Amino acid sequence: MTTRRDLISGAAALAGIAALPGIARGDDPRYSACALQVVCDAVNQDSSVDAARARMMASIARIGGQIAASKGFLRTFNGTELKLVCLPEYFLTGFPLRESREEWKAKAALDIGGAEYEALAAIAQRQSVYLGGNVYENDPNFPELYFQTNFLIAPSGETVLRYRRMISLYTPTPYDVWDRYLDVYGMDAVFPVARTELGVIGSIASEEILYPEIARMQALKGAEIFLHPTSEVGSPQLTVKHLSKRARAVENMAYVVAANSAEITGTPVPSASTDAMSKIVDWNGRVLAEAGPGESLNANAILDLPSLRAARARTGMSNLLTRLPLAAFAPGYADAVSQEPNAMADGRMLTQGEAIDRQRARIDRLREAGVFEAP
Repeated sequence: MTTRRDLISGAAALAGIAALPGIARGDDPRYSACALQVVCDAVNQDSSVDAARARMMASIARIGGQIAASKGFLRTFNGTELKLVCLPEYFLTGFPLRESREEWKAKAALDIGGAEYEALAAIAQRQSVYLGGNVYENDPNFPELYFQTNFLIAPSGETVLRYRRMISLYTPTPYDVWDRYLDVYGMDAVFPVARTELGVIGSIASEEILYPEIARMQALKGAEIFLHPTSEVGSPQLTVKHLSKRARAVENMAYVVAANSAEITGTPVPSASTDAMSKIVDWNGRVLAEAGPGESLNANAILDLPSLRAARARTGMSNLLTRLPLAAFAPGYADAVSQEPNAMADGRMLTQGEAIDRQRARIDRLREAGVFEAP
């Protein structure tokens, strides 16, 4: 829960913004973005699909009110419009615990165009924001599976970006049905970006922030802003994911807007294990804003795309994206020991035990290739 102290801290962090020249002008290209830190009311506690769906709709209504309040607060406080909102990873459901893959698919995975997406689209329309987040999602082209999906909904209500998480130990990914996925969607849909009036927006799911390739593939398509829905361990120490957010911003000359859960309630896991650390990072790796514990709008900042684009247009050593010898990297990737695709091509989701067995087999192959040494 956001406290008065949190609000005061957030206000202090923004104190200089209103004085920026032209900040209240209608033609100013700068705008506010917010990594909205909200509680996840998990559906693990629900014994029926109907109860889980009702809980999700209640969460959407609560979050809609928080977005409206955040928009009003920022307009009044610093004179900018909130135009981009990122929500945390699996903010409507939490993650599966004792549920089987099939049970979780029925209870927690959203249907494309279903009631939950319609309700989220209504928020984007009502508040005139681009709304991003992460959900479990069904796909009629793969009826036996579900994916973990990062979405971006435009103020028109249209879903303008749908990125399926590519790296997951337990959840099905496009790589698990690789050949069929490419037949259905094509390679361009694997690492999509959305070209919007706010900039070119990409999206990174949860722990994928640890993998430079995910962000780089989108940066090579022009991504200027990475939305990062996450649900990660909160800590006063410098975590690997915090470091990775700053690294991804620097190496791709882009903003990172990362929203973390403000607790996950309704499961046996201590609820505040995931909390705080929502943040916005600029292309120099500077943390522009960061939220403390509890529900909070304090991870908000004004995004200055003209300055970012000017940095990308300048010559010199600091223009990192212009200096990549990609052709030199390609053979190394092509020849490397890779995870095998199509693990779920038959439509059957792997059990956790099977997923771990596949990982053990990859470790063995990496040892045989001389990449890993035995401990």
